[in-house]
Amino acid sequence: MLEVSTRKVRGFTAKMADEIRFIRSWAENPLTTGAVSPSGPDLTRRMAAYIEPERPGQVLEIGPGTGVVTHSILERGIGPDRVIALEYNDNFCRLLRRRYPDMQVVEGDAYRLRETLADVPAGSLASIVSSMPLFSRPKEERRSLLSQAFELLQPGAPFIQFSYAMVAPIALEPGVFTVERSGWILKNLPPARVWVYRKTA
Repeated sequence: MLEVSTRKVRGFTAKMADEIRFIRSWAENPLTTGAVSPSGPDLTRRMAAYIEPERPGQVLEIGPGTGVVTHSILERGIGPDRVIALEYNDNFCRLLRRRYPDMQVVEGDAYRLRETLADVPAGSLASIVSSMPLFSRPKEERRSLLSQAFELLQPGAPFIQFSYAMVAPIALEPGVFTVERSGWILKNLPPARVWVYRKTA
């Protein structure tokens, strides 16, 4: 019983530490941190559910922060050696390397995706999972990010993005790509939903 209680205390302490890291990062630069606190488990599991584990290739996570979505990606059955985590914040990069030593962590700018991940072959990624604060950037930059993502993704592979907004973070372009959206994840604070983009064949 004492061991279980100790585990719970440690888990709570780690969660509180992540909350503090997020708040501090957001306060220092709110345009590069997607939220004031990490996403909740219902949202992270919903995002990971759109990954197709049977599809070969690596999974790119953009803006992993403290790794809450990363945890759900691994729970989905994706081995850490298949995950590339691209993070802009150097403090979060150090934290991710400690927590997931078998995972490739890249420090860099997702809006320069092809340059940042120049060693990743075009058309090789099985999925991209993004927690980027897209609405903090002009729509042209958001569209450019998606275009670069499609260059790296296998045909039909998903670009998975969450948002708190009522409208799609990147507007639909019929004949160019499709967009699927989840229902609202009301248990997340604030409520969010997941948008899944796939390039049209």
